[in-house]
Amino acid sequence: MSSSGEFEERSTPATTSASAGERRGEPYGADVKAQLHHRVPDLGALELLLAVARHGSLGAAAREVGITQPAASSRIRSMERQLGVALVDRSPRGSRLTDAGALVTDWARRIVEAAEAFDAGAQALRGRRDSRLRVAASMTIAEYLLPGWLIALRAERPDTAVSLQAGNSAVVAERLLANEADIGFVEGLAVPDGLDGVVVAHDRLAVVAAPTHPWARRRGPLDPAELAATPLVLRERGSGTRQVLDAALSAHGGLAQPLLELASTTAVKAAAVSGAGPAVLSELAIAEELASRRLVAIPVGGVQLRRDLRAVWPAGHRPTGPARDLLSLTRARPTG
Repeated sequence: MSSSGEFEERSTPATTSASAGERRGEPYGADVKAQLHHRVPDLGALELLLAVARHGSLGAAAREVGITQPAASSRIRSMERQLGVALVDRSPRGSRLTDAGALVTDWARRIVEAAEAFDAGAQALRGRRDSRLRVAASMTIAEYLLPGWLIALRAERPDTAVSLQAGNSAVVAERLLANEADIGFVEGLAVPDGLDGVVVAHDRLAVVAAPTHPWARRRGPLDPAELAATPLVLRERGSGTRQVLDAALSAHGGLAQPLLELASTTAVKAAAVSGAGPAVLSELAIAEELASRRLVAIPVGGVQLRRDLRAVWPAGHRPTGPARDLLSLTRARPTG
């Protein structure tokens, strides 16, 4: 009974510890495995040991792995201390593996081969990821900025196939959150919910009208309240242009019922050029029409129509591969 009682007392802490590990969701023995990297040499040291075995010379092994001979000697000594056995006999005639060193070398070869297989598999995964890039962008960015960015990307990544989906800012956010795009570009006031982002460019909205419209003959700036009260040719709700305009005129009575509500910048521009009514468009989209006098810019006083253009991606998932490279290119080419 006494010996049994002693056995139970000695066993209880181990049983309790294992149960605690299980309660934390850790596999039995996780605490032992967690220390493995402290007891097993790193790949660089194992590759050096294999080179010593091939050449029979510490100096030649050091040259093969690209380090100095003193550094190689230090690394071998460190590995011997870590393992607690002598691995290499050094002499004026060269370096020879001890019996323990030969055994460790066999194990090292298997580890290095497994690491090489792991690396090859990881490269294959990266290659598959890097073979395509899915971009979603709001209409203005898709039409007037992305073509230049994608041409620059193709020069850096000629083998990456790029697909572009254009829509308003709300649609871009939906595609990113549904994993239907790798990176997105939006206009608007803020980063959409569920996404992270960074400003890559700036833009300004302009009030424009055909030369025949009465506003084209105004001598002074348009009052924000008059702009808000006038039915305009506008982009649909959910677009970055509409968000910025809604916010800018909210203190002036809010937007009147639109004269026309269209789903693309090109359609809004065409309606304004035809004389359907005044419109609000990105300055990026109307440079040619202003230069040819098919549209006239109408100054507006007392209201801020500047906006940020952002690259966005799912929160917590910073872009990698081609998406990361595209992001770098956009930030290297600021606009506005």
